[in-house]
Amino acid sequence: MSEIIKIFTGADVHDGQRLHDGAALALLQDGRRRILAPQDVPQGCETEVLEGGVLTPGFVDLQVNGGGGVMLNAAPDGASLRRMAMAHRATGVAGFLPTLITDRPEVTAAAIDAVAQAVADAVPGIIGLHLEGPHLSVARKGAHDAALIRPMESADIDLILQAAARLPNLMVTVAPETVTRAQISAMAQAGVIVSLGHSDADYETCIAAFDAGARCVTHLFNAMSQMGNRAPGLVGAALARADVQAGLIADGIHVHPASMRNALAAKGAGIFLVSDAMATAGSDIQSFSLNGRAVYRSEGRLTLADGTLAGADLEMGHAVRTLVGSADVPLAQALAMATSGPAALLRKKGGLGQIETPGVLLHYYPESGTSRLLA
Repeated sequence: MSEIIKIFTGADVHDGQRLHDGAALALLQDGRRRILAPQDVPQGCETEVLEGGVLTPGFVDLQVNGGGGVMLNAAPDGASLRRMAMAHRATGVAGFLPTLITDRPEVTAAAIDAVAQAVADAVPGIIGLHLEGPHLSVARKGAHDAALIRPMESADIDLILQAAARLPNLMVTVAPETVTRAQISAMAQAGVIVSLGHSDADYETCIAAFDAGARCVTHLFNAMSQMGNRAPGLVGAALARADVQAGLIADGIHVHPASMRNALAAKGAGIFLVSDAMATAGSDIQSFSLNGRAVYRSEGRLTLADGTLAGADLEMGHAVRTLVGSADVPLAQALAMATSGPAALLRKKGGLGQIETPGVLLHYYPESGTSRLLA
C-alpha cells in the first residue's frame, strides 16, 4: 500500500457521488487519495486541519466558450486556450471542453488544430473540444449568428470524424432537423458525444436521433422545443430517455428553479451542470465580441444588444450553490452533477470526477459557492 504523505481533516469529503460526513482524506505517495473514517486516521502524519467545507474532486465542465477575457471563437489558438485554462482552473475546474460557437468552416478547423495541440502539450484542464454548431435551427438560434447556421454536408462530417480520431473527447451539438440519422450514427460510432440542442424539432424527430446514437442534450430547456400537452418537443424527449444525459445552466437566470426541480425529479442523475461560460469568466471585463456582435455583462447576465441571452456569467461552484439554495438539491447530488456526472459522458475520463484518483482537489465552500485548490 502506498505511503500516506498528508492528511486533511476538518471538512466533509465528497467522493464524486456521495458525501462522507466527518471523514478525513489521505494523500498517498503515488498521487492517489483515500477516504478515512476519523478512527482510522494514523498518528504522526503531516495533517492539515480545515475549518469546515467539503473536499471534492475538481469540477468537470463540458461547455466553456471562453474565459480570462477571451473567446475561443475570436482567437482559436494556443494562447487563448491557455488563458481559458488558467481562468477556469482558478475556479476549481479540473477538466473542460473548450467550446466553439457556430462559426465559419475555417474557424472550426483552426479550433480543432489548436485543441489537438493543447492536448499534446498537456495544457492543464483541456480534455477535448465541444463544437456547438453550426448545424443548428435558425428558429432556435439563441445568440448564434443565423448567417452562419447551415445543414451538415459531407465536408463537415469528414472534418468531425477526423477530429474525433485526433482528440480524446469531442462533443458536437446539432439540431436533429439539420443532420441525417446516418450522420448522427457515423459520429457516434467514431466516439463523438452527439448532443441535441438549438433545435425546434418535434418529439419523434428527437427520439429518432437518440435511436441513431445521440446521447446528450445541450443546456436543457434553453434554445429548444419545449414540452407541451400534445407536443413534448426536445425537452420531453430528453426527460423520457434514461440513456440520454442533459446539461443544465444553473444560474437562476436561464432556468427557473421549479423547472430544475421537475427535471431532476424526472431524470435524476442524468442531468449534469455546465457553466456555458464566456470571456467574462475569471475576468472583470464588462463586454466582449461574438461573431462581430457586442455582448454586455450586467447583474449576472450576458446579453446581446437586443436582450438575447448570450452564454452565462457563471462559475461551476456557484451553479452548485444555486442548485442547493434555490432548487432544494442536496449538496451531495449537486456536487455529483459538477464532477462525476459530466465525467461519465466522456470517452476518455482520465480519472476525472473521482476523489481517489490523482488530479485537482478542491476545498469547496457551500455557503459562498467558491473553492480553492489544495492539490
